[in-house]
Amino acid sequence: MTIEITLLGTGSPLPDPNRAGPSTLVRAGGKTFLFDAGRAVGLRLAAAGAAWSMLDAVLLTHLHSDHITDLNDAITGRWVTSLAPNPLPIIGPGHTQIVVDGILAMLGPDIGYRIAHHEDMTEGPEPVVTESAGGVVLHDADADVRIIAAPTDHKPVEPTLGYRIEHAGQAVVIGGDGVPCAGLDELCAGADAYVQTVLRDDLVSQIPIQRFLDTIDYHSTVRQAGETAARAGVKTLVLTHQVPTPAPGSEAEWIALAAEAFSGEIVFGDDLTVVTV
Repeated sequence: MTIEITLLGTGSPLPDPNRAGPSTLVRAGGKTFLFDAGRAVGLRLAAAGAAWSMLDAVLLTHLHSDHITDLNDAITGRWVTSLAPNPLPIIGPGHTQIVVDGILAMLGPDIGYRIAHHEDMTEGPEPVVTESAGGVVLHDADADVRIIAAPTDHKPVEPTLGYRIEHAGQAVVIGGDGVPCAGLDELCAGADAYVQTVLRDDLVSQIPIQRFLDTIDYHSTVRQAGETAARAGVKTLVLTHQVPTPAPGSEAEWIALAAEAFSGEIVFGDDLTVVTV
């Protein structure tokens, strides 16, 4: 029994032809979960051999635009490709309902067109939103899958969540954006794999644009991610959603920074990188 992690999108808010927006697919116990829904997630989902109709839930770490850009595609895709009523569960921090309601309002004309065109479609999409401040957000005893959320620190973006997925005695953590904090330590304790957004402060600090410099204080640096992984006894650290966009051939530099604090396995994430535990 394994947990499979696929990095669907590892890009930053700045468009890159090789990197989709932040999103991660986790398969466990025959279930499929999407964490965040960044730019072009639907294309990467198809490349990973999955489809909107296969998702058991979408879980959001936070509501920054680059993490929810294509949530509307997930909602529409699930609705259009499901031949029977199949509401999409969406789990996220506070204010997730407001975001989903806004997306449904934006999709209003499209929903009307499709209902008018297809006789078998009589109702619009009805995603089921669950807002969480932490704790168990999903438990499927038959599949032996449990997902636990905990608050993270990405201030002034709040509330934000990280997630721990447990299956068959194994655990992986989706840390999201943010800096080291007690909630992240709790989720990561003894995990087999820890997926974390990382920032190279040595590179960002060289760019004399305040709006860019501001990103340093609310993202984990590569070394900090290594420190969190070491402190929690994690086996594998996965670096994703790298800021700034890594230069070609620089993967070893990023790994070396994490290795200053963490002696376990370190995976540098590109789009469609797969990690199995």
